[in-house]
Amino acid sequence: MTAVFDPTPTPPAEILAVLSLLCPQVVRDIERNWNAPVSDYARHLWRPVARPASGPAIAARSILRDVLRQRLDVIMQPEEVAKVLEEFEHRPVIQSGLHCLLLMDRITFDALLLAWLGAVENGLSAFFGFMGTTMTMETIGREGPGWLDVGDDKVNLFGLGRHKLCRKSVCVAGPVSLNKRALEAVGDETDGSRWRGTLLSSQDKVFGTAADALTALNEDLVANWDRSGMAAPVFIDDRLAASAMARHLEYDGSLLSRLLT
Repeated sequence: MTAVFDPTPTPPAEILAVLSLLCPQVVRDIERNWNAPVSDYARHLWRPVARPASGPAIAARSILRDVLRQRLDVIMQPEEVAKVLEEFEHRPVIQSGLHCLLLMDRITFDALLLAWLGAVENGLSAFFGFMGTTMTMETIGREGPGWLDVGDDKVNLFGLGRHKLCRKSVCVAGPVSLNKRALEAVGDETDGSRWRGTLLSSQDKVFGTAADALTALNEDLVANWDRSGMAAPVFIDDRLAASAMARHLEYDGSLLSRLLT
C-alpha cells in the first residue's frame, strides 16, 4: 500500500481549535487564505461590509465617526478628513490588538505592517490603529512600553524608576521625556540605532503622558519610513474609546446604554 503525501501546508490544528471557540470567522479566514499570498489575506481583512441598518447601529456608527473626526481634525486638512471618513463607511476596520509600543518593536511592527498592507491593497488613504494604553509601562522584566529593545540590550526609554514602570499605565504615566543619555549610548551596530536619530529629534520635548509620547514618536517614525503618503496610519487609543463610551451613555436609547440596562 502506497501512502499519498500531500505537500500542501495546513494551519496547525491545535491553534484552529482554540480560535474556533473565540472567533469562528477568523478560523474560516485562516483556512481559506493559509496558502495564499499575504497581500491576498490582508486585502480580504479590509473587505467592504454592509452599512448599519438598525436605528441603534446607525446611531453607534455616527458616534464613532464623530470621535474619529476629532482625532483626524488634529492631524489632517478638512478635505483629507472627509475622504478618510468616507472610506471608513465602506471599510470600517480598526487595527486593534496593538500595544502602545514604539513601532520598531517586532510584534507591533508585524501587526501594523499587515494592516498597512491591507489598506494599500484596497487603495485607502489612511487607516486607524488602536494602541492599547491601559497596560503598565513594564509588563514583565524589562519589557513593555517603557522599554526599547535594541537587539543586544534594552533601553529604559523614558528613564522611569521601578515604581512607575511596574505600577503606572501608559495613559497616566507622565510627564515624560526621552532618556537621551541611554539612547545616545546605543551602539551603531544595533537594530535600534537605525532609528535613533528620529527619536533623538524629540529629545528636548516634554510629553504630558507616555501615551502622548509614544503616539508622537510613532508618527515621526512613520513619516521617516514611508514618504509615499499612501495608507497613512492614524493612531488612536483608549482615551478615544472612553470618549465614544461617554457619548453613548448620554443617550438612554444608545446601543451601549441598552446593553447595560
